[in-house]
Amino acid sequence: MSLVVYLAAFVFGMTSVLLFRRPRRAMRNPLTVSTCAAIVLGALVFVCAAPATLSTVNELTGVPNFGAPLTYGMLSAYSCAVLVLLINWRGGSRERVRRGVLRTVAAYGLLMVAIVVLFVLAEADTERLTDLDTYYAGTPFMREMILLYLIGHSAAMLVMCAVCVKWGREVDGPLRAGLRLILVGALLDVVGFQAAKYTAIVARWTGHDLDFLSTTVAPPMASLAALLCSAGYLLPSAVAQWRALGDHRRLAPLWSLVKSASTAPRPPTDWWQFPQARLQWREVSIHDALLALAPYFDHRLRERVRDSALRAGRSPHAARLAAEAAMLADAARRAAAREEPPETGGTYRLHATEVSGTGGLVELAQALHRPPAGSAAPDGGVPPSLPGSMTEPEEPHVA
Repeated sequence: MSLVVYLAAFVFGMTSVLLFRRPRRAMRNPLTVSTCAAIVLGALVFVCAAPATLSTVNELTGVPNFGAPLTYGMLSAYSCAVLVLLINWRGGSRERVRRGVLRTVAAYGLLMVAIVVLFVLAEADTERLTDLDTYYAGTPFMREMILLYLIGHSAAMLVMCAVCVKWGREVDGPLRAGLRLILVGALLDVVGFQAAKYTAIVARWTGHDLDFLSTTVAPPMASLAALLCSAGYLLPSAVAQWRALGDHRRLAPLWSLVKSASTAPRPPTDWWQFPQARLQWREVSIHDALLALAPYFDHRLRERVRDSALRAGRSPHAARLAAEAAMLADAARRAAAREEPPETGGTYRLHATEVSGTGGLVELAQALHRPPAGSAAPDGGVPPSLPGSMTEPEEPHVA
């Protein structure tokens, strides 16, 4: 059992590493901090709850069952962190968020103190590593301690379920999918872990033995619930990274064309850089190169290619992109050959510089592969093509 619990703790903890990969930037974001705090505390709960850890803690302290208040206190801290996460997630004024966080921390702080006090008052001299909840279910003070930690955890999970249901109706895409995963994990915690614990304890009170619910059913259900929740936390970020990787690849032809004109600092080549970081560097470098190539833009070429594309049946937007791609390729050729800029100056702005995000740049990169039929360069030839470009167009990208 310890191995399974440790594995769940490791996976749960790695989630926080991925979310907290930039500590200095993450520390300025309360939502990221509270998310990572909740995940780390959740991982610590699993570590503390493992029978091997309980045995070691009891042996080191010399107090039988000392691992129980430690684990229950850690679980209460995790429940508190979940509620703090939801408060930050909901947002609102800074004062409102601060007031909600302080109240939650105060309530669960008192709960943790009560758990310790009840343990001190109780008589629990027989070490129980796997069935403490049911073994001491009828013992004064231990009974109250067990119920307190369960009630505190149940409150947090039920609130999380309610919030996930509410917000799941208001958002879409990866965030909705993430919320649904968290909801499934929270429900599994409520039904598979907490309900099993409550049932086994009540059975003890009534003279029945359903200890297997607490010792055999509850632990793996809690581990599975934690894994689902961690997947829900990670999903929006993972989807964003995947999309960034796709955009980074789609921008490769455009970057290959203009990189010689870019004066931006070279991006870091560390293997651990995430796709979003790599995409940001490429986007900045391309915009810098476009600025450097602006004096070489031949607007007469752009107008001829645009008019040709319109006659060929292209939409105005597609014709504009095709014309800009031809003009940019010509400008890159002129700059590489150190030719004089054309005498067609102006203040024209590329579509890619008028829209936010990488969508405009991706459209421009794809337009490099699709010169309109009949377009001509100033010397009567075909517009300059991208060296080494693919011969078949990629699928349209939706920004």
